[in-house]
Amino acid sequence: MRFHCSEAMTAIDNYIPLAKAVEEAGYAGFLVPDSLIYPQASDTEYLYNSDGSRDFLENKPFVETFILASAILTATSRLEVTSNVVKLPVRQPLYSAKLACSVDALSGGRFNFGVGLSVWPDDYQAMGVDYAKRGKRLDECIAIVRGLATGDYFAFHGEFYDMQSVKINPVARRPLPILVGGHSDPALRRAALHDGFIYAGGALDDFVALIEKLRSYRAEAGTADTPYRIFARTYDAVTPDYVRRMEDLGVTDMPVAFRNMYANEEDTQPIDEKIADYVRFADEVMAKL
Repeated sequence: MRFHCSEAMTAIDNYIPLAKAVEEAGYAGFLVPDSLIYPQASDTEYLYNSDGSRDFLENKPFVETFILASAILTATSRLEVTSNVVKLPVRQPLYSAKLACSVDALSGGRFNFGVGLSVWPDDYQAMGVDYAKRGKRLDECIAIVRGLATGDYFAFHGEFYDMQSVKINPVARRPLPILVGGHSDPALRRAALHDGFIYAGGALDDFVALIEKLRSYRAEAGTADTPYRIFARTYDAVTPDYVRRMEDLGVTDMPVAFRNMYANEEDTQPIDEKIADYVRFADEVMAKL
């Protein structure tokens, strides 16, 4: 199992010292989330907390994903960074490919491109993108990123994007890993086609059912025997036995966080206490595996 620091929406000055500390403590990576805007008012409920509200976003800094990834990778020598996840359909896919490949090239091949849908129509409206058919738009975006990341000339003619034959330089140091987030059946089918799956969290029983679907979709897609990564952690307490259970389910990478990011309160925990939490976990769980 590889463990990844999943600290998010914390004070900007916390990221670099925390990244250096978790690298020294033996963590494999750092997960960096993505968000573009905070709408002042919205009719859309948030899917990943208990009450559907977005009040927790107030006073929470959300650094641009590729900028934060670059900063963490520059400050470390071994950590990998995984975007968790870039809301790809609201971004221009060619520019996203350029960013992802540049970050990976500069870091010596330490960037994993996690992608998914935005659950908020507000993001699409603000970026001038139609909310309808967002799943199909995501599929086209991934195809464009995948094609450009080869370094060869690549053309694309789809429903949403029409691109003449072009190429970008630099590209990733290895085939750019593309991991897909989302819990719906279409999201799982999409994840089955690519290099990995990123789970947003939930109950263990729900995760087990989801993994069974993912295995089935990978078998259907003919990808069951290809290298694959699953980033996941459920709501259960993390112990060595729990980690082994998740490994048995196929989980390869586990996010680690100690703070409820959906709490309304601003994060005021001192950085030395944050670092101590991650070091303690490394000593009490990671070292016993």
